[in-house]
Formats: sequence, C-alpha cells, structure tokens
Amino acid sequence: MRGPHNIWRLIRTGATFERTGAMKVALEAMEAPPRLRMAARVLGWPFKWLGYRGDPALPPVTRALTALGPAYIKFGQVLSTRPDVVGVDLANQLRVLQDKLPPFPTVIAVATVEEELGQPVTTLFSEFGEPVAAASIAQVHRARTVEGDRDVAVKVLRPGIERAFQRDIDAFHFAAEWMERLSPASRRLRPTDVVNHFEGVVMGELDLRLESAAAAEFASTTKDDKGFSVPPPIWDLSSRRVMTLGWAEGIPLGDVAALKAAGHDLNALAERVLQLFLSHALRDGFFHADMHQGNMKVSAGGDIIAYDFGIMGHIDEYTRRVYAEILIGFIRRDYRSVAEVHFEAGYVPRDRDIDEFARALRAVGEPIFGMDASRISMARLLSYLFEVTEKFGMQTRTELILLQRTMVVVEGVARSLNPNINIWQTARPVVETYIRENVGPQALLRDLMRTARVLSRFGPRLPQLAENLLTQQTRTVEQELRHPGRDRLMMFLAGAIVAGLAFAAATHF
Repeated sequence: MRGPHNIWRLIRTGATFERTGAMKVALEAMEAPPRLRMAARVLGWPFKWLGYRGDPALPPVTRALTALGPAYIKFGQVLSTRPDVVGVDLANQLRVLQDKLPPFPTVIAVATVEEELGQPVTTLFSEFGEPVAAASIAQVHRARTVEGDRDVAVKVLRPGIERAFQRDIDAFHFAAEWMERLSPASRRLRPTDVVNHFEGVVMGELDLRLESAAAAEFASTTKDDKGFSVPPPIWDLSSRRVMTLGWAEGIPLGDVAALKAAGHDLNALAERVLQLFLSHALRDGFFHADMHQGNMKVSAGGDIIAYDFGIMGHIDEYTRRVYAEILIGFIRRDYRSVAEVHFEAGYVPRDRDIDEFARALRAVGEPIFGMDASRISMARLLSYLFEVTEKFGMQTRTELILLQRTMVVVEGVARSLNPNINIWQTARPVVETYIRENVGPQALLRDLMRTARVLSRFGPRLPQLAENLLTQQTRTVEQELRHPGRDRLMMFLAGAIVAGLAFAAATHF
C-alpha cells in the first residue's frame, strides 16, 4: 500500500539515523557541507525518540541500517565496497552487512528445508551444520548430502523476508512519487522507474528457483574463463525458498590479510575481478550484479569463486556496443567520440550542444589519467558527473542501473585489493577486444547474416504477403491520384520488403 502511512516509515528512517548516531557519522564520512550537516541535525533531533534503537554493539551506521530492514541493508552493502566514497573506517564497519548479520535459528532453517523439499532433513543430508554466513535475505548452512556424499551450501530465505521487503519498497515508491510531484527537476532521474526496477530485482531474488537457474546459466557462459569458477546448483535439493549449491572452499575475497598470508597476488586478483566483470557484461550480456567481497572467495589454486546469484544483470547487444564505445572513448581520451555516442543512442537530448557536452566529459575524464587511483576522490568525481547529467538533461537509463551499480561495486572491490589500481588501463584490453570483435566490418557482416536468417523464416508466407500488398494497391488507386508522391513511396517500400524477403529465403533455402 503506497498510502500516507509511508510518511511514518520515512520519518522513522531519519529518526533512526539520528538516534543511533548514524546521521552524524554518515554525513562526516561523505564530507557533506557544514550547512547540510546542521540542517540534518536540526530537522532530525525532534524526532529522535521515534527511531529504532538497533543493536548498541554495532557501529552507528551499521546499527541503523540493520534496524531499518533488508532494503536498507542492501544499500549499505554497496557502500561497504567504496572506502573512497565513505571512508575506510565506515566501509570496514559496513562490511559486516555482506554476510555477517545475525542469523536466525537453525531449527527454523531445518523446518523450511523440510517443508520446501517434502522430506526430513536427515533423509537428504547426513550433516546439516549451523549457519556459516547470514545476509539480508537469506543465510547459508554447510551440509553433506546423503546421495553422492559431497559437501554443499544450503541457502535458506529468512522467515517473513518477503513482507519486510515489500514494506520498505512501498515506502520507497511513496517517496519517489512525491519527489516527482514536488520537484519537477527530479523527473529526469526517473525515481519511480528506478524504484520499479529495484523492486523487480528484489522480487526475483526472493525466488531461489530463479537464482538456481541463474547459477546454472552463469556457470555455462563462464565455463571457459581462466581463473574463475561457479559452484553448480543441485536441482533436486532446491525450491522457491531453499537452494543447494556445491560447496565453495576458499578464502573470502574481503580477508586481505589471509590472502596475503596464503601468498596470493593481490594486484593480479584486483585486475582479474574487474576484467572478469567487463568480460561477462560485454561478451555475454549476463553478469553477476552483486559482486561484493561477501560473494566471492579465492581457492587454494588462486581461482576466484563466485556465488550468490540472486541479482544478475542482463543487457542487450545494442546497449553493450554503446557502453563499449563509451568506455573505449574515455580510455582513448576521445571525448568527442564519447559525446557522439551519447547523442546517437539518445542518452542526451538532441537540442543540446555536442561540443559543449564533449568538453564537460573531458573535465570528467582528464583528471583520471596519469594519476594513482588513491589520489582520485570518487565522491567528487561522482558529484561532478551528476552535475553534468543535470546540466545536459540526461535521463536515468533503467536498463543500465545494474550495470552502473555493479561497476561501482567491482571497482571498490578491486581497490580494496590494490588501492593504486588504474581502472582504465586494466579495462582497456577487455574493451578493445570486444570492440575489435563486435564493432566493424566483421560485426556488420554477422548482423546482416543474422537478419537474413530471421527474414527467411517468413519464406512460406511470401506469396500471401505479396498478394496482400497487391490487393492493397488496387484498393488505393484513387488515393494514388490524390497523393501520388506518398503512395509511390509506399509501393517502393512494400516492393523492397518483398524483394528482401525473397532474397533472404533464396539464400537460406
């Protein structure tokens, strides 16, 4: 229900941040202007007593987010990967949100497994341990199967999680709708569409059958990727609220000290994380969209093991090409080309000045080159990018939300392993390979052949289609006399279509 009762929810959100001390910590960590800090404290203080108390043992921001619920925890997970945005201390505090939240009782997990799979746990597993990881939506138990006698990870949804998420999402919808009503300028950001997109992603994450399917597909598309692996799902031990995967043995990617002690090359791991993400996004159009440290391990042999496939990203081939051309333009510092791609794709209204937009992009890109990543303030860079998009009337592209969000997360993960990583140099070989294989004469020929195959399917219908077109011509003779130019054009187009279909059919058969 997106009614006024959501005002209460939003008030309690602000009050919780004030009561737990998270408001002050968050604003300081993000270097908010003094006036904004003062305004937030003045507005929040009278409602402080309405906020949730949370767990006093947790740091302030983590305490507030866990008290508010799973949707807020998801937001905190993203921030935990960005020490360059929120500071190292706050990022480390938020990292517990990835997989170290308080678990629910094992007895409830066992009851869920038995209800979902229709058999006693003892007939399915010879061992079923205590939780080894607990996140916002589910927790994971290590178990051993009776059949096959192998170690597995059993993921079980939290009780009542569907209702909890729906409550938060309703509040987000309410806030987005009123934001658009009260601030016309905010409409270009399409807050309602963004929340709708977020809701679709979350609802998919709450059905573990879909996650099992995503794991199977991801394992298939990445099976040849060197230094990367995906645990396979076990279908007969999975359902809507339970998912079973092969066990992933390794060191969590967020445990930098343990990775160093084991002799792993942190610089190589940082580069591989970023390059794998770009390969999956550009090459396959299907990528892991929740690649924080809590969802990856490093095996003894140095392979990166990914798990938790509740949020996966899909981008169509055209969007992939646009994204790749934008990236390669930045890498080559060809800002005019980047600007042209934005205009051609419709990302920037055509009434804006392309040269001015190219200069604005140069102001964003140039400070990056020749600098160590540790010297770049991503918070300031993101702030400037926001100013550019606002100035040129760019609307939020909902189809790119997950891609952009994951890029932010993956960059944060890479920097946690190597603070001095050069993002652009690391990305360059992957993007150039994609451009070489998918943009140019070979790609054009491949596209034409694919189009011919599609058109050839209409071969059996060509006679009827031609007859319909000729019948239509006969009926419009009188209109041709009144509008000769227009109808000759229509007949030319119709003839071209028929000729194209006939050619496609001939070449196919």
